[in-house]
Amino acid sequence: MSSKKLFSIASLLVMAGIVMSACGPATPGAPVVQTVVVTGAPGEPEVMVVTATPEVMAKPAVLRVNLGTYPDIIDPQKSSFVNEIAHLQLFYEGLTKFNEKLETVPGSAESWEYNADLTELTFTLREGLTYSDGTLLNAKRFEYSLQRNIDPATAGEYASITDEILGAPEWRGTDTSAEDYDAEAFKAGLGVVALDSAGNPCTDYEQADCLTLKVTLSKPAPYFHTIMGIWVAYPAKQELIEEGGENWWNSSLYQIGNGPFVLKTLEPFVRGFFTPNANYYGGQAKYDLEFRYIIDSAVEFEAYKNDEFDIIEFQGEDKAAIDADPDLSAQATVYAGSCTLVVKYGLAGKYTAPDGSAFDSPFLDKKVREAFAYGFNAQGWVDDLEQGLAAATQTWIPPGYPGFDAEETRYAFDPDAAKAALAESSYGGPDALNVLGLKLTFGDTPRNRQRSEWLANNYKQVLGIDLALDPIEPTTFTAITKEPATFPLLARQGWCADYPDPQNWLSVYWKSDTTFAARQGYVNPDFDALVNQADVELDPVKRAELYAEAQRLLISDVPSAFGYNTANHYLVKPWVKGVTTTPQDSAWPGQMVPLTIEIDTSMLP
Repeated sequence: MSSKKLFSIASLLVMAGIVMSACGPATPGAPVVQTVVVTGAPGEPEVMVVTATPEVMAKPAVLRVNLGTYPDIIDPQKSSFVNEIAHLQLFYEGLTKFNEKLETVPGSAESWEYNADLTELTFTLREGLTYSDGTLLNAKRFEYSLQRNIDPATAGEYASITDEILGAPEWRGTDTSAEDYDAEAFKAGLGVVALDSAGNPCTDYEQADCLTLKVTLSKPAPYFHTIMGIWVAYPAKQELIEEGGENWWNSSLYQIGNGPFVLKTLEPFVRGFFTPNANYYGGQAKYDLEFRYIIDSAVEFEAYKNDEFDIIEFQGEDKAAIDADPDLSAQATVYAGSCTLVVKYGLAGKYTAPDGSAFDSPFLDKKVREAFAYGFNAQGWVDDLEQGLAAATQTWIPPGYPGFDAEETRYAFDPDAAKAALAESSYGGPDALNVLGLKLTFGDTPRNRQRSEWLANNYKQVLGIDLALDPIEPTTFTAITKEPATFPLLARQGWCADYPDPQNWLSVYWKSDTTFAARQGYVNPDFDALVNQADVELDPVKRAELYAEAQRLLISDVPSAFGYNTANHYLVKPWVKGVTTTPQDSAWPGQMVPLTIEIDTSMLP
């Protein structure tokens, strides 16, 4: 064989070696060395060393967040729970939105304007808005979303929050089964209309000059532009809702929104995956986002330590382990939250005793309510279970929000007052209540069980009352607490701010004609009158005084055992950069301002 031919074969081997090395397994970044003998003159072989460094594939920038319980529903006009809203905020946006200071700023609308007496609100949309699929987004879409929120056929969780709109409470409260019910007539009389550039009502969703939404209010509502930043006004597409049917929200095929992310896949109870919306006017996210739904916080904590999550909410049970670990303690972030947690009393439903007999709620007796309020050792709860990651409170609006009452202490923990109140009640003491077999209902996880056992033991020690633990599947628990007929006798729940105004804490939640008060069965006409007056008051000082009076009256009624205010407490991996936090990060840090986040993929394990 000639030396020329031998060299050619050797050259092919060299090239083959390079190709195979690039494709074969290798330590990322390490050079791959191939040594090939090339024959030169007879007896004088030449040695050629070929070094090839394979291209290192960059790791994807994915933010992995454990959200806990899978949502009961992800529908803009039907959702109300924190985990539901956390999804909607990713792939939808309202006419307004909230910045890092929780100020109301332009969203899909570039501007808004009230008339002189604050009974008319006009939004002007940005030109060229589209959905994530590139289709036009005009004011007619927002007209539909508000109509759908009010429509009694929707039965939305937050339907009453838009009752300031002219004609809204009348339509919302009508009987859709009545023979003379006319949905189109109610719709025509509603104070919501999309207008084109000539000031005429828009005709369809394809009209590019349909950029004005005019909202007529039945009373002054100086806060209403802020309400248009929450999910009730998110512009889900009518045709996709109708095509998808009852469970349209559970599919990425129908969840086509206008927010900073796109829903790519939704595997119920397992995973939700979101990618940046290339058509979002406000900039592009630099990462994909994955939600997981592990409800056991102990399992979640171990998964985080194993680098399976980038962000989790840690619990008081984890704090000692975090404090003892320098890496974990450096990754812990704790800051003021936006929630108040309470022990809620069922006030409306019928309940079943062990012998099968039905009984009305004993919490209809105010003295029983007082006994449970005095008897809840909220500071003990914070110390034992939250490990300082919460603060005991005897009021409703939390610190840091307008309307917080630092002087409210009337129902602070007092075992003697608790026993005295129960003795003064129509039941005379614990024995008559124990015959009824009172239940404490909760979403069943190991740590929720521990918390419920603590609460039951607390009431046993203070009042001598036996509370039977009633654990149920967490999503089912969420569902039954949404209906007055199935609301539990006792349940630990709370409220997290939608926007920073006392109206959100008092009128939206406790007024008797709202969804939330109705679930529990709370009614007080005097309270309703106070917040109704405050809602329309233009003088900010007088408005604040009215809300303060309403909150004092609410606490006097003792509709729940108050409770504690949350802190936001999360673990965040060091490669997650640029997180902007706000008190309303009730699901994950960065929830309100997600576009500032970056993933430093060079740090990924």
